[in-house]
Amino acid sequence: MLTKAKYDITWEKLPDDFILDDEPVDNINQPYLAAALTESLEIAGRLPDNALTMTNYGVCATFNQKIVVKAPDWGYVQSIRVPRTEVKRSYTPRLEGDIPIIVMEFISDTDGGEYSIKPTYPPGKWFFYERVLEVPYYAIFEPDSGDLEVYQLDDSGRYHLETPDANNHYWIAPMNLFIGVWHGMRQTRMGYWLRFWDENGELLLWGSELVNRERQRAQQERQRAEHLAAQLRAAGIEPEV
Repeated sequence: MLTKAKYDITWEKLPDDFILDDEPVDNINQPYLAAALTESLEIAGRLPDNALTMTNYGVCATFNQKIVVKAPDWGYVQSIRVPRTEVKRSYTPRLEGDIPIIVMEFISDTDGGEYSIKPTYPPGKWFFYERVLEVPYYAIFEPDSGDLEVYQLDDSGRYHLETPDANNHYWIAPMNLFIGVWHGMRQTRMGYWLRFWDENGELLLWGSELVNRERQRAQQERQRAEHLAAQLRAAGIEPEV
């Protein structure tokens, strides 16, 4: 058991008969934004077999003898220590693996609970991530405006607002990646997206972008070959096919 001030926090498996909230997400953009983050990590080879990404998926702790489940819009756990079949419904940090490195909330038009520091049961999201789970990074994103806030847990155990770099990106040290906002089209949605960049500033691509890049590369090679063939013919040499 970990005791912090008057808060008793333990890490227990979610009972099989615990009823999880199965209401639909309250932001139509949420699934698209979350899937895009996970896809870019997977394609870049930055999603180890024992890593876990979560989308509207319950993260659990027992707070003052009561089970608390919060479902971040997206989150990343570097390593789980149990078979993946054991975390199909929910995930309990420390018991089943690492604390998430980062959790994200995409601002909705409902109650603004992303900033809630309510310490009584059920605790608010901010309080739960900061004081109960102690998640190192907490990102709050407004998809319509593209506003992104990234908070890092400091030595006092409180979140402080990070300052972006010259590229308006934020360094997430445990992932060895930057995160920032990108504007453009993916699938049928034109708008602001959260994207990852590597330590060299290279954007982690989506599958569709990789396909387009390879298509362009193949087209450039064909054009070079056609240009070379034209030069040979001009010199009276018939190129081999």
